Amino acid sequence: MSQYFHHNPVRVVSSSLFGTASDALYARFKKIKRKDVECQAFFRSILKSSLLHALLISTITSNAFFMVLGTDYNIRYKLFRLFEISEILFVSIYACEFFMKVYVEPIKYWRDGYNLLDVVIILIILIPYTLRKIKGRHYRYLHIADGIQSLRILKLISYSRGIRTLITAVGQTVYTVASVLTLLFILMYIFAILGFCLFGIPEKGDLNNWGNLAAAFFTLFSLATVDGWTNLQEQLDNRKFTVSRAFTIIFILLASFIFLNMFVGVMIMHTEDSIKKFQRELMVERHVTLMEERQMILKRQQEEVNRLMNAQKSGGRSFSELVEEFKKTLRHTDPMVLDDFGTSLPFITVYLSTLDNQDTTVNKSCSSLQASGTVL
Repeated sequence: MSQYFHHNPVRVVSSSLFGTASDALYARFKKIKRKDVECQAFFRSILKSSLLHALLISTITSNAFFMVLGTDYNIRYKLFRLFEISEILFVSIYACEFFMKVYVEPIKYWRDGYNLLDVVIILIILIPYTLRKIKGRHYRYLHIADGIQSLRILKLISYSRGIRTLITAVGQTVYTVASVLTLLFILMYIFAILGFCLFGIPEKGDLNNWGNLAAAFFTLFSLATVDGWTNLQEQLDNRKFTVSRAFTIIFILLASFIFLNMFVGVMIMHTEDSIKKFQRELMVERHVTLMEERQMILKRQQEEVNRLMNAQKSGGRSFSELVEEFKKTLRHTDPMVLDDFGTSLPFITVYLSTLDNQDTTVNKSCSSLQASGTVL
């Protein structure tokens, strides 16, 4: 499994230099101490709050819903004012999120790919307003700028770890998928030349499907996806090409049943690995959270035990009273801390007496059962 998460050691020099420069710049700015630490911590807590995440997810979903309604010109005409107000609200929320993140992490923000995706989406949002301001409302390419506004829904990726896991899996398959596609292209190139020479004869050939190399590639793509291949084969059969069936069957076996299935298998394999890694990360995070909570509880109990032990040493209260007071501070989910209690003689006495009481109760219960059995 580790081989799929292995990165290629060969890197482009420019990207390596850019990464080194970015790391050096980040280390230099990190040394600068900010004076607004409290304000920064406040905005960081806001960004991490689940309430803000729910608000942003609702905003993105509502924005997508309004864009769907906007495709109906009657609804858009009747609710024109509502669409304008909602657009201002959506853009304002996106801008506030962007400025808060940049304020909290002015350097680290630009090192996250999903943050860069948010920046690109904000720039896409500004394109229609800029074109209307510069070129006017009747600019011929304005509808393209309005169409790409559908990319706003990609902001949901930042708030879904499951989608990010799938994107990571797709990114890890780039080199393997590129190799598979290269082999498929070589196969299609060989069969395109062969099909052009066999079936693209000017006198009696199928010039629409095999008359040139571009048409041959498009026909082979249809055969590779097994989309309408029977119609293509029927046209070759009508022209009495004896080797056409062998040509078609061999290409479909190689392209569709081998290369395309290999492509799907690679995607599934990397997706499963990424999902397993995602599950392990969740388990580790859950374990760390539980350990931190446990340490806090144990620290609180240890302080309470030390206070009670000091109170016992100073006198004035019995050990049983201190134990009862300690029990009041416990919750039903708290683990017990008995380090100091277990080393004290009073606790051992209470513990042994409790065991004796339990034995006495059990003996009485057995005697009662035996007596009732005798009566019956």
